[in-house]
Amino acid sequence: MTVQSGVRIAVAGAGALGSAAALRLARAGFQVTVFDPAAPGDNASGVAAGMLAPVSEALFDPASRDHLDLMRRARDLWPAFAEGLGIEIHRAGVRIEGSETWREQVGRKLLDLDLPADETIPEDWRIEARPALAALRAAAEAAGARFEVEAVEGFAPGRLLLAGGRIETFDILVVATGPGARDGQLAPETAALAPIKGQLLRMPSREGDVVVRGEGVYLAPGATLAVGATMEAGRDDLEPDASATQALRAAAWALRPDLDLDAASIEVGVRATTSDGLPLVGWSKAPGVMLAVGARRNGWLLAPLVADMVAAYLKGDHPGPDAAAMDARRFEKSAPFSLGE
Repeated sequence: MTVQSGVRIAVAGAGALGSAAALRLARAGFQVTVFDPAAPGDNASGVAAGMLAPVSEALFDPASRDHLDLMRRARDLWPAFAEGLGIEIHRAGVRIEGSETWREQVGRKLLDLDLPADETIPEDWRIEARPALAALRAAAEAAGARFEVEAVEGFAPGRLLLAGGRIETFDILVVATGPGARDGQLAPETAALAPIKGQLLRMPSREGDVVVRGEGVYLAPGATLAVGATMEAGRDDLEPDASATQALRAAAWALRPDLDLDAASIEVGVRATTSDGLPLVGWSKAPGVMLAVGARRNGWLLAPLVADMVAAYLKGDHPGPDAAAMDARRFEKSAPFSLGE
């Protein structure tokens, strides 16, 4: 399906994927409006350390292990993507710290990935998540996109149903809403998504730019120090849960006993994931619906790649070498869905 520039496109979700897609589409000449019921930055992409870290993900997340080459291609898009946006890419890398036994285990995993068993991973980068979201929004607005604090509840070509019953005219819907899309109402393929609740701790920043990775924890410097993060599969509530962060605190104290983690704040985000760890990207069975959802922990890493793929699909161009791996219909779920009539 090829869509002419100038048509009206609604994007459901203002996180990393939705905002990046909105920017790419607005610059391509589409009329774009982004709908999200949350305040700017108050989503899983805002509650993140902003890691652009393909090697760390392959090392420490089993669902990502087989996707290292894809994740590297996504990371390599970032320098050009960030140019002119005011998003700084921090390239100090990730340093492995912990017990000798654990570091040896990590070293063996690195060798299995055909990487040197060093204690620093220089090719893993990071950004500041909340400022990056603000920069994406500002650039998208400068390109003509609009942002509205509203939830999308249903869609049929030419008819977008918003919370409260308001109806607006849009030709295409891009679903980038994360866990909020899972009920199949906007697209049946979202039945393949499952939620993961993540909690991280925030506290005043410390000196240094390198991310420290230990057993069961990372310490990411920046405007604040991010100590993260839990991975609570199947949970989609946004309530801070101190009991769930106890193991995180213990792992952080094992690396830095002087951290005042009792005074740290808890931030909560809920992400969506597929069983293979890659997002759903491409046309849905639902008419006029494009999917860009389910990036697990890698929303920021994959954002430029997914945005380029969405734009390619809409313009009728080839979506690139990763289209099959992220095909929106690869799970062929048959859950019923509604157009919000």
